[in-house]
Amino acid sequence: MSPHAHDHRPAALGTLLLTFTALPAAVLTVPDAAFHVVPAAASALELGDAEIAGLLRATGLTLTALLLAVPLAAVAARRFRAWAVLIAGLAVLLAGLAAVRFVDSVPLVAAVRTAQGLGAGIVVPASLVLVWERGGRVLAAAWAGALAGTLILAMPLALEAVPMPAEGTAVPDWRVALAPVPWPAAAAAVAAPAYLLLRRRVPWTLTAARRAERAQLLLPFVPAAGFAFLAVVAAQDWSPGARLVVAGLALPALLGLALAGGRDATAGSPFGCAIVMIAVGLLCHPVAGPLAGLASVTAHAREDAAGVPLLPAAAAAVAALAGALASTRLRARLAVPAGYCLMTAGVLLGLAAPPHDPWAPLLPLAPLGAGAGLALAASLRDAGVGAALFGLSLCFPALLTGQLLVLSLQASRLERLRPATGAQQAAALLDAYHVWLLIAAAAAALLAAATARVSARCAGTTTATRTGKAAATPRAG
Repeated sequence: MSPHAHDHRPAALGTLLLTFTALPAAVLTVPDAAFHVVPAAASALELGDAEIAGLLRATGLTLTALLLAVPLAAVAARRFRAWAVLIAGLAVLLAGLAAVRFVDSVPLVAAVRTAQGLGAGIVVPASLVLVWERGGRVLAAAWAGALAGTLILAMPLALEAVPMPAEGTAVPDWRVALAPVPWPAAAAAVAAPAYLLLRRRVPWTLTAARRAERAQLLLPFVPAAGFAFLAVVAAQDWSPGARLVVAGLALPALLGLALAGGRDATAGSPFGCAIVMIAVGLLCHPVAGPLAGLASVTAHAREDAAGVPLLPAAAAAVAALAGALASTRLRARLAVPAGYCLMTAGVLLGLAAPPHDPWAPLLPLAPLGAGAGLALAASLRDAGVGAALFGLSLCFPALLTGQLLVLSLQASRLERLRPATGAQQAAALLDAYHVWLLIAAAAAALLAAATARVSARCAGTTTATRTGKAAATPRAG
């Protein structure tokens, strides 16, 4: 082994450290557990009933800020040093987390949650570019597994940190809900300087983005901004039916954007990376999060102190990483559809998972995580950094789409049935969740078909190119 090859090992280790600290720290800002502390927050902030909607709108701004920041940060990470962009994002994220203890008004709630989202939206694409700078299937697979696994684990971790209080029990500090899982960000703050030390003098392997790539990376920003605005407005002021219409229009729009971008040499990839990113965003958090919420509501209705079970979600996160790493030994053309099959099976198995059984979430979440990790890691193979970043810009709008769909279905069910007891409320939420699972399974099948079409088109183009070159080669004789 040459000395130059040996020098890459510490750099790869530093990249892994950031992948398993900075990326989870960013994704763990997405869950909003404020609904568990609304009475305590309203009392501390002296809010009337009419002002609670504004509080909930403020706590939900993190995801909106994150999805708006991702395309801009992707351009910055390709224009400047990715590690510098990542450290800047970590600084904003840490500032948003540290400022939580000083929050004493709704505008400050909005400010800290927006800062957390902006910091997270900078960190995620910068971490992806750092992985691409080091190269190799294993690093890309580790990044894909960490993203899919954390999306599944995020809400159970948040609800474990902010449990639903029992009747007559005071909440120690409602502001915990604004930063329920801060420790990965602290770990990332340690890993960032360690990365610089481990990297040493290994040369950067990526050239700066050209103007065409930067323009392509900014393509999702305007539609994402419009959808984010509609989602924020619709979340509180529109009927559940109107919100369902907004979410229902967003999914085909995202798919159309992925298909249009995939035709470009910069944003295209041979295995439909952008579409797989949409599937991972649409299915992982919007399926796992409400399932954790149902477990919390059911446990509260049954006066069960166990709360939200963490081990099934943690096992699913491990399955996501295992599936991603397994993709490095499989042909991508087979691994991507296999991942879709596992994701669809996991979603449908959710119909058979009783929320009162602490191990029942393992039934849908394990295949969901394994499939998401497998499909995402395989789709990144042979994709350029521009294609990976373009797909990432569609992942979080898809997450918001899924979240808006399932929450609107649940709100519609509660509005129609008006349950009088906790048990009736849990049953209504479960019925709506089952409807969402059927919609999610149909969406997964649609996205799988679109991905297969893109892969077939790319394979046909490659074959035609090779045939043309062979025909143009003069033969001896």
